[in-house]
Amino acid sequence: MNTKLTLTIEHSVIEEAKKYARKRERSLSDLIENYLKALIRETTIEKDELTPTVKSLRGSFKLSEKIDYKNELADRLSEKYL
Repeated sequence: MNTKLTLTIEHSVIEEAKKYARKRERSLSDLIENYLKALIRETTIEKDELTPTVKSLRGSFKLSEKIDYKNELADRLSEKYL
């Protein structure tokens, strides 16, 4: 069941979000609903849901603080697929 919701959002953000939604042939409501669902899903994943193998590996690898893992990942994926 759908329910109306009133939000207060900066006008320029709404306009840009509408453009974004139009380009993807989706409604702004649909985008917001799916974003909220993703947030809920992300926060409901508990450590207890991990398999024993994954739990045992957790924390076994320490990444140097000097490394930007997002850039490293992007570089490796670019090498692999481009």
